Amino acid sequence: MGLLDLFGSRESAVRRLGQKLTQKYGQPEGRQKAIDQLREMGTPEALRTLSLRFTVRTDVGIQDDEEKERVRAILVEAGSTALGPIREFLQQQESGIAWGLRVLSALAPPEELLADVLGLLQRLGGEYTRDPERKLVLLSWLKEHPDLLALAPAGGPTAEEAVRPLLEDFVDDVRISATRVLALLPLTEASRDALVALLLRDRDNARVRGEVLQCMAALGADVKGHRPEVEGLLVEPFFLDREGHVKRRGA
Repeated sequence: MGLLDLFGSRESAVRRLGQKLTQKYGQPEGRQKAIDQLREMGTPEALRTLSLRFTVRTDVGIQDDEEKERVRAILVEAGSTALGPIREFLQQQESGIAWGLRVLSALAPPEELLADVLGLLQRLGGEYTRDPERKLVLLSWLKEHPDLLALAPAGGPTAEEAVRPLLEDFVDDVRISATRVLALLPLTEASRDALVALLLRDRDNARVRGEVLQCMAALGADVKGHRPEVEGLLVEPFFLDREGHVKRRGA
């Protein structure tokens, strides 16, 4: 067998194992055997295929979590060989992102991890996506790791640059999640302007309006240039002080 034949045969084998691995209603034994074989191969392509197990959920929840945890452990054990495959997974897949982030968190230095997440968020912020899952998972992940937000990412956008455009997303939950992340960052003029603009755009959306007011109060943001418009939108416990800063009673 020639080198090309061998390469093609290996590629074909990886594809077949990937199909077994992602059969939602397939036999557990078949999936577990595919996991074992892909682990033994250990190539970047095998590890990339192995990560696809994160994208499907089987009917038996406990078994599903156990299989995914096993795949996570295998990828982490593979070390730097799994870095490229898991980064590709996060860039290409719509589901299973939380598991991918758990793998990447164990493999990449914090600054690189932050850069990966922010770069992906920035890209998603400029694209139309029917399903907001990836944006929501990434934003929730940032909110749950405020210690990382204090770091300077290893290249790419800052946290503010990546998150601020999502205040204009068409999904309420994405705008709310972006607001919650911005509340953890230092206030800038650009983010202040974006928050005021969101408050005025979503004046009739009580959920979004409340989150924006909470964020502005937490940051000590003012509404200069828009006081008359904003005052008509205020609800308890929020108010404006003499300088136009959003305040929360009892805070």
